[in-house]
Amino acid sequence: MLLQNGLVVGLFMFLIGIALFAVGLYFYKKKQLIADTPTSKIRSIAMGLVEIFGQVIPIKERLFKSPFTDKECVYYQFTIEEYRSSGKNSHWVTIKKGEQRCLFYLKDDTGMVLIDPTGAKIEARRDFEYQSSLGKDPPEQVIRFLAANNLAHEGFLGLNKTMRYRETIIVPDENLYIMGTAGENPLKIEATENHVDSIMIQKGKYEKQYYISDKSEKQILKNLAILTYGMWGFGIALIIVGAILFFGLI
Repeated sequence: MLLQNGLVVGLFMFLIGIALFAVGLYFYKKKQLIADTPTSKIRSIAMGLVEIFGQVIPIKERLFKSPFTDKECVYYQFTIEEYRSSGKNSHWVTIKKGEQRCLFYLKDDTGMVLIDPTGAKIEARRDFEYQSSLGKDPPEQVIRFLAANNLAHEGFLGLNKTMRYRETIIVPDENLYIMGTAGENPLKIEATENHVDSIMIQKGKYEKQYYISDKSEKQILKNLAILTYGMWGFGIALIIVGAILFFGLI
């Protein structure tokens, strides 16, 4: 029985190690793609996969307010979680989450281009986090949002539940790194009115990469390197230990 358990554990560790190594390879390929793609000036963008960096310029009529901080933004993502206990187990449960994104322009020192963030993987720092609990109410804006969505921060006898509220936003004038596909702008009237080219950055039909980040390229590459070598390190360690357990016990 002990022998069988050792074989199972060894095989499990070996397979998990291979999976981690594969994930590390994904991050490595992404890192190399970003490193090998030169940052284009907006005025000289060519059709196809491009990398640009610039400042968010909003389309005013498309701006909306973030749910928890009530700030004008072109993107927000939020989560509402409740801390629940069941016997000896306690954990956070997501009771509502959502996001909204809209068209905006990105501007550098040579010009600006329309961005359609639909389908992009957006990575940005968390701008707001608050935890309410017994004797600690959430902010008024959060309470209004909860009421508008038929949610309550109070439970039995009107006592506050333990809840957590998180929000990420992208606001006007914020600097962004974008890797996406430069293609034909279907909103040419809007582009002409704003004196920009008929190009729009969007999710490509054949390009898998569409990435928006509030970090610089240098920081993105550093983070991807940490993820790559971390995954490879843990993966190789698990592969070796798993192989020793599996083959050593046969």
